[in-house]
Amino acid sequence: MLSFSARAALLAFLLLIASCFVDASRAQSPPRRATTCNGSPDLCNRSFGNVTFVGAHDSYAVGVNSLATNQDYNITQQMNDGIRMLQMQTHNLSGVIQLCHTSCSLYNGGPLSTYLATVKSWLNVNPNEVLSLLIVNSDDFPPTAYDAVFKGAGLDTMSYTPPSASMPASQWPTLGSLIDSGKRLITFMDASADFNTVPYIIDEFINIWETPFDVTTTFDCSVNRTQGDSSTQMYLINHFLDSFVLGQPVPDVSQANQTNAASGQNSLGQQLSLCVSENGRSPNFMLVDFYEYGGGSVFEVAASANGVSYSPTTPIATPIPTSSSTTGSSNDAMPMSARWSVASVMVTSFTFAALHLL
Repeated sequence: MLSFSARAALLAFLLLIASCFVDASRAQSPPRRATTCNGSPDLCNRSFGNVTFVGAHDSYAVGVNSLATNQDYNITQQMNDGIRMLQMQTHNLSGVIQLCHTSCSLYNGGPLSTYLATVKSWLNVNPNEVLSLLIVNSDDFPPTAYDAVFKGAGLDTMSYTPPSASMPASQWPTLGSLIDSGKRLITFMDASADFNTVPYIIDEFINIWETPFDVTTTFDCSVNRTQGDSSTQMYLINHFLDSFVLGQPVPDVSQANQTNAASGQNSLGQQLSLCVSENGRSPNFMLVDFYEYGGGSVFEVAASANGVSYSPTTPIATPIPTSSSTTGSSNDAMPMSARWSVASVMVTSFTFAALHLL
């Protein structure tokens, strides 16, 4: 029979061996593998540069009965419903990066810091989603200023950094690998991006080309803005219809159901088909106003382009009735009479801004 000291030594030895097995098991645990990516298992092995995403034009400009807004619902609802690119316009308000529409006196959507905190919260509870941001850097903040705000929101560690300043569409990583790595936020900026100082804020126009914007007639697929090779870049279609009110382009909500439709004259589906026929591939991003008009048709168009089915687990939001209309369905668009009631405010703001620059 073993002595007490010998038994104690043997027990200690066995515990040591067991702990080694546990550590080895942990070390050999396979890395995370995403099985559903942006709502579909079929997209996990698809390159980010080979997926079509729906984007919200001026995603922060939310409200009804205003010519200065482009969306009815806040960004949390937008993302819950399927928006996967959030476009925004930034301005300098007393040194703070602020989300404003043309000028902060016209529409002030709050500081970028608050907006990014909302993005971070949503990403935390949606771990199988890849999201893009598109920043219109109107007042040319340096990328280091954005870096500070991203770090404050905890988004710098979730941001994807490409291996080089520009990449063709074919060389972007898969959605699955982005999700597995935890780098699920991809940020583009239209001006003043600098790969050498903040590499995760990506120069838009050396990676993406865009079609014309502020369209008031019919949509086409011509290259409107780029600083790279449009034959190999990803591309974005601006699919939001404007009308002129007192000489200024404003969102034409009265046509939103048809503009966002999957088929028909001047529809999103029609523009996508035209772009595929001209470019041999689908657009990567489709920016729309009032995305919920059409009852989910914008997401149907994207799903069709991606070769997957569109089957939301919950119904998406519906258009918000305006205060000027007390009858009719929830799909009623804002009457032009109501829009004219705020037109003078918009024109006054433009005039004030112009005089201020003289």
